[in-house]
Amino acid sequence: MLALTNATIYTKQAVYTDRTLLIDRDRIVDLIPAETLPEVDAVIDLHRQIVAPGFIDLQLNGCGGVMFNDAITAETLDTMHQTNLKSGTTSFLPTLITTSDDNIRAAIDLVKSYRKTHATAVLGLHLEGPFLNPQRKGIHDGSYVRAADRTMLETIAASGKETVRLVTLAPERVTPQEIKLLTDRGIVVSAGHTDATYEEAIAQFEAGVGMATHLFNAMSPWQGRKPGMVGAVFDRPEVYAGIIADGHHVHFASIALAHRLKQDKLILVTDATPPVGTDMTSFIIGGNEVFYRDGKCVSADGTLGGSALTMIEAVANCVQHIQIPIAEALRMASTYPAQLLGLDGKLGDIAPGYVANLAIFDQQFQMGAVIDRGWFYGLR
Repeated sequence: MLALTNATIYTKQAVYTDRTLLIDRDRIVDLIPAETLPEVDAVIDLHRQIVAPGFIDLQLNGCGGVMFNDAITAETLDTMHQTNLKSGTTSFLPTLITTSDDNIRAAIDLVKSYRKTHATAVLGLHLEGPFLNPQRKGIHDGSYVRAADRTMLETIAASGKETVRLVTLAPERVTPQEIKLLTDRGIVVSAGHTDATYEEAIAQFEAGVGMATHLFNAMSPWQGRKPGMVGAVFDRPEVYAGIIADGHHVHFASIALAHRLKQDKLILVTDATPPVGTDMTSFIIGGNEVFYRDGKCVSADGTLGGSALTMIEAVANCVQHIQIPIAEALRMASTYPAQLLGLDGKLGDIAPGYVANLAIFDQQFQMGAVIDRGWFYGLR
């Protein structure tokens, strides 16, 4: 039994400054008045730091010097998880961007196996592509971008939501029946790398598309006479949207607008790549060399190629640059993604019975510690 004391604790619905948080093995036991501390094995004084639910990143290409597409191995997932912990992310979806059918099958098999022992670290696979619109492929390898393949869609669907949680595709390039094939198995289908018209987008939301991948980026924009995918996302309050809050992918004013319109359906994602947690200055993505300079990841022609953002930085940007209340920014990084994935009964909150995944940081958003399935890791 572990007790965390002298902290500001942000749950999904409340903020406590006078409670002790009790953890037993990998679960949260209770939040109790500070003066009623029972007998425990260890007490940790957090010196007024903030305690929040561990962050959940739905779009992570790589970090710690590794890229999931480059090495579809358990060692890559281990590195990504250990790097994530340093910035408060305790759960993630490794993201496989547009690639070959063999690599997709290998990623499905790996994640299915890996989750047998790491079910709260890797929540499942995010397949970003290959069924994208070539006009909006961004940094993805165009030689693998292709129209929907029924055989591969059936393979993905057969793996189920416990293995593949999220599929990003261009909805105008698939049929409602193909979307239903995935959603019937509980897989979230997200619109991304899409040139859909407003009308096409609305039709596919009604067919089951439930999210938009990196809102504003690689999608038809919101214009006066052509509302596009962005306009359709704003017009459907039930549709979730991921957003990259690094100040490079999306202007902070646009994030503020998106938050006012989407509320609890706006989710922070990093779209992170190998430089996170390293001193790397370049890497390969989609067959292109991408350079990390001045906080941005860009190819030689200026195309953005992922980010070097961490979740704690995304939260800080929302608070410091957009004036989103910290409690709400934390929900965007934990509660809302858990909600989308149907995991809000065990992740995304600090409450009895929830997995003891916690991010601990100071008022300047400097990480102090992380708790991963009940294990305490000091980061200073």
